Amino acid sequence: MARIVQKYGGTSVGDVERIKKVAERIKAIRAEGNELVVVVSARAGVTNELIARAKAVCDLPSDRELDQLLAIGEQETIALTAMALHGIGVPAISYTGAQAGITTDTVHTKAKIKDIDASALEKDLSAGNVIIVAGFQGVNDEGQTTTLGRGGSDLTAIALAAAIKADKCEIYTDVDGVYTADPRVVKTARKIEEISYDEMLELASSGSKVMQSRSVEFAAKYNVVFEVRSSFNHNPGTIVKAEVASMEKVLVRGVAVDKDQAKVVVSNITDKPGSAARVFRALADAYVNVDMIVQNIGRAGVANLTFTVPQTETQKAVRALEPIVKDLGGTVSIYEQVAKLAVVGVGMRTHSGVAATLFQTLADAGINIQLISTSEIKIAVVIALDKADEAARLAHKAFGLDA
Repeated sequence: MARIVQKYGGTSVGDVERIKKVAERIKAIRAEGNELVVVVSARAGVTNELIARAKAVCDLPSDRELDQLLAIGEQETIALTAMALHGIGVPAISYTGAQAGITTDTVHTKAKIKDIDASALEKDLSAGNVIIVAGFQGVNDEGQTTTLGRGGSDLTAIALAAAIKADKCEIYTDVDGVYTADPRVVKTARKIEEISYDEMLELASSGSKVMQSRSVEFAAKYNVVFEVRSSFNHNPGTIVKAEVASMEKVLVRGVAVDKDQAKVVVSNITDKPGSAARVFRALADAYVNVDMIVQNIGRAGVANLTFTVPQTETQKAVRALEPIVKDLGGTVSIYEQVAKLAVVGVGMRTHSGVAATLFQTLADAGINIQLISTSEIKIAVVIALDKADEAARLAHKAFGLDA
């Protein structure tokens, strides 16, 4: 008998028929003698619909009230999934994030998990129940509902797998696994059989929609091996695990594109110690995530800062920056027609020439690079949005990922 945590994404539970199919899959796995904790997302489109309703009644809804609203999506799914299991003779019980013992910090809309009290889960598993948990949500020490950010159901599943010492963690989605690129953009993209935590984290943070990046960080920290696979078939997926020596033989594992980025340019601020600190402290206090950062060499007593933020956080960034930048004598500009292209692979640690190949490939196609960022296993560039798909296809081919 194995203890298994499964997570089903929004498309997997998109309507009543899909929920029934998920219930049948759960029943078959339980019939093999396994204990199951199942994490579910809101049905596909529900979260976006709730956000649209919030913005229809208020241009800038408060983060606390957004959490109250968005938690409804997963709570609908857990109840329906439990009912579907009851209908086919499987004992099941649904849990909200709070009922599952998931406590978080106090940051609304992107809370971090602090602790999980799994005692209630253990009790119901011992009683023979399948437990259905609402992904994406928890509760803070003040008893307030919090959400973990988009894709947070992945994090819920990984964290629960660590908390209950699961033998397996399976992330079910609408694709067969992790691909070398988005197969909707790059037709020659191939499924990867196994990938390291570091590579998966870099791909996720660079725009790959398969996994939430924070969930991969959590898996690496607690050594939770997990498999990304499709809920629409029974094919093997992609195993995400700790790096092994053989992984370094592959120079580039995959290519990712993030079209949800915006470039922020802070111009003509006073060039003195502390100016940059004030800018980024204001963003940090507003809980705005900053990615790539470039500062030019100061001239004539002024300097420019350029960095990227998620498009969804541009208004929040501008509000946070305006008083600081005004005090520093500068201006803030936002450019949304940009995308981030990244190539990722642990083989970069031991091989040279990746940057040269990427830059030459883009140059040959007349694609201008606006920003560059690197890590040990990633090179990322900001380019024009309308060139993103072409750049992904060219990079994929240049690094031999078509083969």
